[in-house]
Amino acid sequence: MTFRWTRWDSRAAGLVLGFGIDLALADPRRYHPVAGFGSAAAALERHTYRDARAAGAVHTSLLLGAVVAAGSVATRAAARRGVVADIALTAMATWTALGGTSLARTGSVMSEHLRHDRIDQARALLPSLCGRDPRVLDSDGLTRASVESVAENTSDATVAVVFWGAVAGVPGILGYRAVNTLDAMIGYRSPRYQRFGWFAARLDDVINLVPARVTGVMTAVLAPLVGGRSADAVRAWRLDASRHPSPNAGVAEATAAGALGISVGGRTEYTHGVEIRPTLGDGRRPLPADLQRAARLSTLVQIGATAASAALAVAIGQAGILRGVRR
Repeated sequence: MTFRWTRWDSRAAGLVLGFGIDLALADPRRYHPVAGFGSAAAALERHTYRDARAAGAVHTSLLLGAVVAAGSVATRAAARRGVVADIALTAMATWTALGGTSLARTGSVMSEHLRHDRIDQARALLPSLCGRDPRVLDSDGLTRASVESVAENTSDATVAVVFWGAVAGVPGILGYRAVNTLDAMIGYRSPRYQRFGWFAARLDDVINLVPARVTGVMTAVLAPLVGGRSADAVRAWRLDASRHPSPNAGVAEATAAGALGISVGGRTEYTHGVEIRPTLGDGRRPLPADLQRAARLSTLVQIGATAASAALAVAIGQAGILRGVRR
């Protein structure tokens, strides 16, 4: 069969290029589009907020619809300009939505702070990783929170972005990041957002079902590269993931704990309250050195997921050509 370049191949090339830009540059330091979206969402919330699920559904739908529509318009415009423009648009959208390199780098810096007992610096850095209250955490608590955040957000920050990019292109990338950002803003079980944020939180659960499991598979496969065992990662997934309150975070955190030979979970203090999380994994409690390994594992999983997503996009395109030939 002769290979024919399709828009799906442009999509694959754009995903790889965008991931490469993120590896080289990480997040934009100023004028980040995701921050701009967050500001727009907060402004809209002043008009749409009601203590009701329906109001939250309208709020989320308006923002998601606007972002997906903008992505669709941009995609059509780029396609008219040719392959280079198509690849460039996908690459820029991918880079904009990714956060994996910054995640791994922040995990590494946090590990160094904790290894050298720089607790004040570690507490100041924690909000860059998660929404827990750093004031109540000691070194062990900061280490555990950071490991859990790096594991969970590997799926959110990269794997889901490239997966939805492969399946749905630029609208999928931007739409995913919009939902994930809204979940971070209003998806908490606080008195204000218990009902208003319900739709965003459930939608985020749905769109992360496949990416979280891709993350679990990649984590298990790559465990030996950080001194772990694939079998331990799979066992932790099988035995512990379903005990987590999130259907997706449990997979990412449990497989990472198994891969690293540690256990996570326990008392978890957020600014909106305290949750008692189940123990995931059957190893010792994490040390700062394990956080460094978690950051390295995160980068490896991101590379593997991007390669797999690019291959998926190419395969979808070639399958479409074959169907056309058979007709």
